[in-house]
Amino acid sequence: MPDPPTGVRRARQLPFWQEAILLVVTAVLMAVVLKAFLVQAFYIPSGSMEPTMLVDDKILVQKVSYWGGDVHRGDVVVFDDPGGWLGPGDTPPGSPVQTALSTIGLAPTGGHLIKRVIGTGGDHVMCCAAGRLQVNGVPVDEPYVLDRAATAATPFDVTVPAGRLWVMGDNRGNSYASPQHLDDPDHGFIAESGVVGRAWVRLWPLGRAGFVRGTSAFDEVPAP
Repeated sequence: MPDPPTGVRRARQLPFWQEAILLVVTAVLMAVVLKAFLVQAFYIPSGSMEPTMLVDDKILVQKVSYWGGDVHRGDVVVFDDPGGWLGPGDTPPGSPVQTALSTIGLAPTGGHLIKRVIGTGGDHVMCCAAGRLQVNGVPVDEPYVLDRAATAATPFDVTVPAGRLWVMGDNRGNSYASPQHLDDPDHGFIAESGVVGRAWVRLWPLGRAGFVRGTSAFDEVPAP
């Protein structure tokens, strides 16, 4: 039988096992790229962000927002441990399979913290004149806070250095954040460069799945 005309030769089919390996490798590479540049999965290990985030919520954090811009007041962000902030229950041990999947982005990751940004570089943040947090002299009404009275339990008066952030949990009575680390070498400030990304979508539980809403609480706060 003569050869078919040039340009219509049949592509050689790979054996099934080779196709399966190729698909798995491709999926892993795509997951690694997504984790490195676009989105990353995390779970919530504690109640420090209640009622916004509950224990064992699974969320996606997106990184694109901060490629060409700064972190904003009110953002709920995931960041690397500045050193000694994580408690014993914040990083539960996982199986080798879970650890491997987390590494490549196919399972939620632990070992980070999630808090709300209260002050950015240059901001003067204090608590609590008239029982309310103040940023750059403006009292801030925080509807997302679980117990507003708990905010005043740890008073502070700070000016955030350039490239740093002041962060707090929404559950102020059960959150070890910037105010509780005033005596640390970094005085409670975290590096903006340590932010992994902004909380974007809640994946689980299904009944609460959806986009993580922002806040207008800081709209009236002037620039420092």
